[in-house]
Amino acid sequence: MERVGKIVLDAAYKVHTVLGPGLLESVYQTAMKHVITTNNALVETEVKLPITFEGVKLESALRIDMLVEKCVIAELKSVETMNPVYEAQLMTYLRLSKTRLGFLVNFNMPHLNKRIVV
Repeated sequence: MERVGKIVLDAAYKVHTVLGPGLLESVYQTAMKHVITTNNALVETEVKLPITFEGVKLESALRIDMLVEKCVIAELKSVETMNPVYEAQLMTYLRLSKTRLGFLVNFNMPHLNKRIVV
């Protein structure tokens, strides 16, 4: 998991360094997927996250931005101000997916802004 986490962070820094702030989240997601894939890691984007409620698996509108090697979530943002709800969203994704490591990355800053949630 730590090796995969390092791949995700290195990809985020590389993408931010090359592209800089001010682009759409989808652009950063595409670039991150490319960098992570070139590091021979499995990456899935826009992963549907069903919810189990009262023993029934329900389809939901929840989507994980990136799931790397099925063990690390990367939630990507391109916003001027980070909202506490973004971290709550990541925590929910971690809990529902039973994943232990996640990164909340905001690309729309002069210096890469990331939060790590374990």
